[in-house]
Amino acid sequence: MAPQYIEDTEKDLYSLRSTSASNVAPKGIDTEVAEFFAQNGADASKPVVIDEATNKRLRRLIDKRVLTVMVVTYFAQTLDKGTINFASIMGIREDTHLVGQQYAWLTTCVYIAILFWEFPSNRLIQRLPIGKYLAFNITAWGAVLACTAACHNFTGLVIVRTLLGIFECVCQPAFVFLSTMWYTREEQAFIIGCFYSMNGFQQCVGGLIAYGIAQIRGTVLKNWQILFTLLGCITFVWGIFVAWWLPDSPMRAKCFSPEDRVLIAERVRKNETGIQNKEFKWKQVQEAIRDPTVWAVTLISFTNGLPTGGLGAFSNIILNAFGYTVLQTYLLAIAQGAIIMSFLFSATYLSSRYNQKLLLAFIYTLPNVAGTIVFLCVQTSASTKVGLLIAFYCTQGFGAVAVLNLAVMSNNIAGRTKQVMASTLVFVAWATGNAVGPQIFRSNDGPRYVKAWIAHIVIYGVQLATIALLRVYLMRQNVLKRRAQAKDATSASGEVSDENIAHNRAFDDLTDKENPDFRYTY
Repeated sequence: MAPQYIEDTEKDLYSLRSTSASNVAPKGIDTEVAEFFAQNGADASKPVVIDEATNKRLRRLIDKRVLTVMVVTYFAQTLDKGTINFASIMGIREDTHLVGQQYAWLTTCVYIAILFWEFPSNRLIQRLPIGKYLAFNITAWGAVLACTAACHNFTGLVIVRTLLGIFECVCQPAFVFLSTMWYTREEQAFIIGCFYSMNGFQQCVGGLIAYGIAQIRGTVLKNWQILFTLLGCITFVWGIFVAWWLPDSPMRAKCFSPEDRVLIAERVRKNETGIQNKEFKWKQVQEAIRDPTVWAVTLISFTNGLPTGGLGAFSNIILNAFGYTVLQTYLLAIAQGAIIMSFLFSATYLSSRYNQKLLLAFIYTLPNVAGTIVFLCVQTSASTKVGLLIAFYCTQGFGAVAVLNLAVMSNNIAGRTKQVMASTLVFVAWATGNAVGPQIFRSNDGPRYVKAWIAHIVIYGVQLATIALLRVYLMRQNVLKRRAQAKDATSASGEVSDENIAHNRAFDDLTDKENPDFRYTY
């Protein structure tokens, strides 16, 4: 008895009925997914309906196991990666004899490692149990981070920072994959925003930790060595916990009842992006390479990542150049983190409220442009440092744009292999931008870094144009989708709020272009 899933269009709920169909899995569906539904559906003699109360209960169960891991892990990743920023004014540059652009290379080498390892890591995410693979990488980068304290020269730092990039590059693509596996499309922007907000929270907590460690005197270890050792050991222990706590998929989530596992899988049916598929399909690779949507989100990832890389590596140095003391700079990092989080959560809230991602991405790019113009026009002095600080905070809108761009990718790319390719291109572009970003801030151009700010203005212009064109393109694709199904498009975007779609091929690993039921969001 194979299960057949039917949408109750009157209640916008989903039913599971046992049928007498063949036990052969539909073409394209992952074997494990097909077996899971068959084994659990054979005993269901009555329809199983997900009502609102049950849906909320399932969401709480998922959040406890999945969202908690994503948020804490991403916090650890951003904190661990950002330790070099705090260490930069703790004496690491002097103690390890860094000169010229060597400090900038400590950030760049992380992203070069990501460039080379991103595709293999994405393929391993597709192929291996994602919970166990993620846990291994967390423990590995924790160990590497702790080893940073033993480095005494540029060569040693480059080695550990490169290894850090290799192990940490699993996080964002794994979390985007987990978001599509466990959450609906309407929920994904908020979920991505939750873990991405840790970029801001780590600034707050990292500033406090750095401030506290900076007060330590008379120890064998330098302050920056204590920082790396402490955070590395904590991350290592967290990785061991993740191996035990995080389910690999709804099918393997033994922490939930069999009935709940079926309902959890059913929640994501209308995503039309499936749950998993371990087969690598070259046809989907070719489609990804030809898809304008893939290249648009990739370009946005690059244009948004380049300013991020420079500001992330040099933010404390820039603030210090405004005339603030070292300790004041640590405390100002807390305010910076709060600004980043406010951008992120306001963007995800507005996205959920108005179902607009690209329009909001355009709007949230504008404060970056305004802040950068101020840096170009205003001289650094005691009388202007407060205004420059406000302008610097305006440039922190990049986090909101990154979240919205990832949500656009996860919502609009279907087919697991195509997702792997899109994710690889997006995060390679992000890594490229972050690798190039610190190099734009030339040591001989400080403290104003005029050339760097000019480059940022150009990049933001490209980003705004790409966002606008992508939105028009996706609207047009929805019109063509409805026209192909002989349905009238009632608006320029092709959207119809009460459109009844069967979603009967949602788990068949079809791409967004192959699946006639797929609709784009923007």
